[in-house]
Amino acid sequence: MSALRTIAGSVRAAAAALLYMVAASAQAADPQIPVPSVTIYPGQVIEQGMLVDRAPRSQNDTRPGTFSSREAVVGKVARQTLLPGNPIVTGSVREPHIVTQGETALVMFRSGSLIITVTGVALQSGGTGDTVAVRNTDSGHTIRGTIGADGVVHVGVP
Repeated sequence: MSALRTIAGSVRAAAAALLYMVAASAQAADPQIPVPSVTIYPGQVIEQGMLVDRAPRSQNDTRPGTFSSREAVVGKVARQTLLPGNPIVTGSVREPHIVTQGETALVMFRSGSLIITVTGVALQSGGTGDTVAVRNTDSGHTIRGTIGADGVVHVGVP
């Protein structure tokens, strides 16, 4: 009889240990989402210290278009006010501007081996891939082009 009690006690201990391990691994697998720890205003660059991680509270917190990692948010610029504790959606942030309105911008036209560059004044701010208007400082004409990763406004044939 005492042997049965010893075996039953061992089985209970093993079952408890197994349940503990399953619960611990489930907690470790719980996704964490980055949320602001402070109010972030439009135009502010998001820094690591402005974010905390928390567990999603509802399915809306993990819907498509919601950031799931800090790395994806840090360095972006807020388009709208981001409130503490609320998930950050992709439409509420943007890449930093490379070309700034009112600043001098290099404009480049390239066709085969022909390359023409002029300076202009940006009439709009924008980041990589954005189309912006630039006023040619020599002619006064307004040119529209796409901002490259190098910060140059490319016009004409791609």
